[in-house]
Formats: sequence, C-alpha cells, structure tokens
Amino acid sequence: MTKNDATLGAKLARLALALPLLVTLAFSAARRPQTAGSAGENYGLLISPRSIKTGDNVHILAVSESAVESGRLEVKGPAGEAHLSAMRNGGGPPFWWSAELAAEMSGPYTVSLVRKKAVLAGREVKLAPPASGRPKAGLGWVVENEWDRTTENLYAAWVEALFSQDDERSSWKALHEVTQDPHKNVLHDHLGLGEDDPGGKNAVHMMPDCADAPYFLRAYFAWKMRLPFGFRQCSRGTLSRAPRCPEWYTNVSQEWTGGETRAFNRFLGRVMNAIHSGTARTLLEDEESDYYPVPLTRNTMRPGLVFADPYGHTLILVRWQAQTEDTPGQLLAADAQPDGTIGLRRFWRGNFLFNTKGIIGNPGFKAFRPIRKERGGLHPLTNDELQDNPDFVPFSLQQKNMDVEAFYDTMDRLINPAPLDPAAALRELFTAFHEQLLTRVLSVSNAEEYMASYPGAVVPMPAGTAAVFQDLGQWEDYSTPNRDMRLLIAMDVLLGFPDRVARAPQFYVLPKRRTLEQVKQELEALLGRWSREATITYTRSDGKPQVLTVEEILKRGDALEMAYNPNDCIEIRWGAPEGGPERASCGRRAPIAQQERMRTLRAWFHKRLRPPT
Repeated sequence: MTKNDATLGAKLARLALALPLLVTLAFSAARRPQTAGSAGENYGLLISPRSIKTGDNVHILAVSESAVESGRLEVKGPAGEAHLSAMRNGGGPPFWWSAELAAEMSGPYTVSLVRKKAVLAGREVKLAPPASGRPKAGLGWVVENEWDRTTENLYAAWVEALFSQDDERSSWKALHEVTQDPHKNVLHDHLGLGEDDPGGKNAVHMMPDCADAPYFLRAYFAWKMRLPFGFRQCSRGTLSRAPRCPEWYTNVSQEWTGGETRAFNRFLGRVMNAIHSGTARTLLEDEESDYYPVPLTRNTMRPGLVFADPYGHTLILVRWQAQTEDTPGQLLAADAQPDGTIGLRRFWRGNFLFNTKGIIGNPGFKAFRPIRKERGGLHPLTNDELQDNPDFVPFSLQQKNMDVEAFYDTMDRLINPAPLDPAAALRELFTAFHEQLLTRVLSVSNAEEYMASYPGAVVPMPAGTAAVFQDLGQWEDYSTPNRDMRLLIAMDVLLGFPDRVARAPQFYVLPKRRTLEQVKQELEALLGRWSREATITYTRSDGKPQVLTVEEILKRGDALEMAYNPNDCIEIRWGAPEGGPERASCGRRAPIAQQERMRTLRAWFHKRLRPPT
C-alpha cells in the first residue's frame, strides 16, 4: 500500500465516520480486479452492530479477493492492542476473516486487516454514547449502499461464515435458528432492534422452503446493510414456455408501516407468496429474472450462489472444502424443506439433479442479478452489463443445453482437481448416501408424528401427475416423492461406482499391479462390507425400534418406488416386505384410489425421471 493509498484510505474512513449511515462498510482504496474471475486486490471490512456503544460485543468481518498469506485481523483500542475472540477464517474466493471484540472501554478503535505489518484495509470506529432504552424501529428500508464487488464478497463471506462450523449432520428447525446464533451470524442484532433475539417481540422469523431460502438470506443481508433488494412474480411455465417474470417488486416499492422488524417480516411474507419452484428456472438468457447463469469455475462459484435443479428444487452454495492428499474435496449447500427445516448437503448426483431435456425452463448454478440505484430508481443489471463488469461474476451460457455427463464431470474436477483414490471416493459417496438415509428418517418421522396427532386423518393427494411432485399443503409437508426420487438416483450412483471407475480410470489413482477388473471387485467388496456395517433406525407403528442395514435398504429399491405417501404406515414407507415380521406392525394404508394412482406414477420412479413440474 502506497502513502497515497493510505491517505485516501484515511479520508474514506473519516468520511464514513462523518456519515453514520455508512458505518457498516469500509472499503480500502486498493486496486479492483480487472476481470470478475481473476485474483486481485479488493478488500472490505464489515463492523457490526451499526451503532456501537461501550459494553457491546462487536463482530468484525474482513474479505479479500485474493489469498493473503499470514493475514489476520488486528484491533487497537484506547489501551493498545485489543483482545479478539472467536477468530475464524475461510474461503476463497472470497477469502475472509472474522472475530469478536468486547468493546469494554470508551474511545476510538482502529480495526485492520493486516499482512505481517502491512495494513490492507482499515478504519476507525468511535463508540456511540450509551442509549437510553432500545432504539425505536424506523418505518422504512432506505437504500444507502450499493452492490459492487466488495459488498458481493462480504455477502459471500457472511453466508459461508453462517455455516462454517457445520457439516451434513447439521440441521435446524428454521433458518432464523441460524441467524439468531451470535457466534454464527456476524450481523446478529446489527440494527439494535432486538431483531435476532429468540422469542423477542421484534424478532425476525424465517421458515422458508427451498425456493424462498435464497431470497430470505439475500433480503436479510440487504436489509441490514441498507442495500437494494428485489424479487419477481413469475409464472410456473410449461414444457413449451419457460417461466416468465414480468412483475418486479423492491424494498422501496413496498409500503412500510408498524415498525421496522414487523414490516420486514411482512416483506418476507410477500416474498414467500411470490416465489415458487419455477422462479429459479427461468431461461438462462432471460433478463427479466432474479437470477443469471455463471461460468462453472472455482473462482466464480461463490457462497450464496444458487443451484436450481430441473424439477423445482433449489439449494444455496455455502462452502467449498478443499481436496487434500488424504480426503476428497466437498462442495456444501444449504437445503431448506417445505416444513421450514434446513440442513447441509454435499454436491453429488444424489443431491444435485441436472438435466436439460424434457424439462420446464433451464436449471443450473445461478447468481442473484445485482441491482443498482440509478436515476432516482432501482435498476437490475442486464446480461450485457454483467459480461465484462469487474464488480460481478460474469454472465455465462456455459450450462445451456449442457450434456449431463459433461456437467457432472466438470463439477467433479472442480471439487477434486487431482485424481482420486477410488476407495476414498467410494467412501465419500457411501457417507453421503448414508446421510441421505438419516435425513429421510427425520422426514418420515415428522409425517408419523402428524398422523398420530390426527388419528383417522387422510392427507389429500394432489390431482395430476406433476402435482404429486409439487408444493401443495400437507402433501408437500409430509410426502417424500422428490426426496425418494433423489434417493433412488443415489442408489444407482452408489451401486454403479465400481463400473464407473472401470469405464473412466483416468479420473482415479489406481493401485499398482491391479487390473481394472481387480479394482472393480475390490470396490464391490468394500461397498458390501460397509453396507452390512452401517445402519439406520426408525420407530415402527407399535413403538418398537427397527434397525435396517444399508445393504437391506439397497435391496428395497423397487419397494421405495411406492414409499412416499404419508397415509401409508411407516413400515411401508421403509419398504418392509409384505408378509414379513417387520410389516406385521403396520396398521395404516393409503386409500385404494391413492394406491392406484401411485401405481400409474411408478414408471417415473422406475426410470428415475420426474414429470415436468
């Protein structure tokens, strides 16, 4: 950093202090990258809460476009260098560092991202005088800042930090359980309104399904950071016509009354009413859309990115886990369910479905279309404006009509750039499949609890082939056709892995002095042993535990094609053989008419294809 850079940085810091509305962001005067996917010097600082007073717990988040060797956060307070706690880092890109500071003394604090002794980004923060009581909520969400490369990096880092300590075993009953955790959420109670206090009267409540979840996270960040946010009302589309989204709403086009947090909760309600399974599947080139497609590269696929599958499911990319000499890499995503629960899923064919034929609209990895404040209004950027804009990940049609195998091969190489040990790769697949089974245990148990609470109740089955897979009331909450379709696909991937290694040995590090046939047989033996050792447990209708090995479940593929109806007993939903001891405790069957309809739909499950929805 030159002397002129430091001087300009100091001026920007003083300007931020003179304008309290900008207290949340501090930007260095460093050079921006020349292309959106390149490494460059772009730094940013986020300091929370918005107005800091003595005694507050201060959250700090720093981001960098490129890796910073020996990078760290440093804070100097009235008594010298201050103690930082809960230090974390991750990425990238973007690369990020977070920490917490107890602001115990009055006076100015200087927050810096440093590399050795060089200050890469810094700002001075003055504490506000103690407030008398809780600040009153405002009546609006005024746009004070803009989306650019730094705010996009901060958003990506904030999303990753929310889930940086979690893995596929992690789950929550609602998204707000994550944001209400002050050790996860850098923006916890950022506005000082008690917006993240569990059970508080001003608390933000977020229980989105998969389509809503990306919007809720983006809106939450934009609200706290006073950034523009918008969403479109879309049609669901048909095979001959992709979803269209002519109506656009923003935070400044909504009426805000009744206090800020209550107004924000109502705003989220409007978002939930507008967004559905077709919203993320607009045509890749459609500019009247909330999302735009991105290149499939490691630098452009950042936390906060959205994956829209061909059948209406949506996931949020939250973290890359780098490949090492001993372990394969992972790409993790947040997955929200119709009942509001949320968990993490790894990228593999069992969780991320991709297909470009016989579907409605276009699937793939997409980013939120940035919104700029121009000419007194808000303007979503066009595809041309995104092509060579250094502030944003570029628009790309790479995924347009992409071959299925080419898509998965591309993703596999991004997640694991080096050839894999086939046994380690099989272990990762097996672990992912087992975790998928454990998640299904919870989903089916939720349905059983509901049915037990309402004896004799029948969950209506939607009319129409496609409707069975759509989001409709209790059927959406308690049936599992989509989950079971992914489970069946996962079974095929797992069982077919030894053959895949034999067909594509160039992707693997094969043991020396072993033929491909020997390697295949050894992998089949490993899969057999692990399948006999790993189990799941569900509670039968008579209240007794039923333990199933993975091997038993793999043999029940045919039965699991007819196991998604919540009106059937839990034994049927786990494929218990008819006439066997496991099935003896079954006391509930779906109505005959529903069973007949399931038989007509079975061909879709058998072919591992979903009807267009």
